[in-house]
Amino acid sequence: MSMIDTVRKQMMEAMKARDTARKDALSALLSDLKAKAIDKRADLTEEEELTVISHAVKQLKETIETTPADHAALIDEAKARIAIYAEYLPAQMDEAEIKKTIEGVLAQLNLTAPTMKDKGAIMKALMPLTKGKADGKQVNQILMTYFK
Repeated sequence: MSMIDTVRKQMMEAMKARDTARKDALSALLSDLKAKAIDKRADLTEEEELTVISHAVKQLKETIETTPADHAALIDEAKARIAIYAEYLPAQMDEAEIKKTIEGVLAQLNLTAPTMKDKGAIMKALMPLTKGKADGKQVNQILMTYFK
């Protein structure tokens, strides 16, 4: 079953349960997934579906960061949507897992004392291992601690 079908089914369940917040969040997600499929003119792969969901979560996080504190309702709605969208994403890596992955890449590239010149090669090897499983900004921040 594709992600579009899964989201549509769960949106219908939310409608039946009269959970308007969940229904609205899933409706927006369904719209994003359908738009991407229409742009591609084919069914989405699982990776593409996860990319769409990750992008939606990233936009919501940016909304939270840029929204003034006196707009609490908007911030709460964005946080609720992030929680709903997280159900469709793979488990996110914690800091320890990211560090272990970075150390594995450094060992693979034979870098004991990496410098900023090595960052491009490190990121090229690292990002496929963390894509969809960790926030790129967090991966970059942790990687920066390894440079001399």
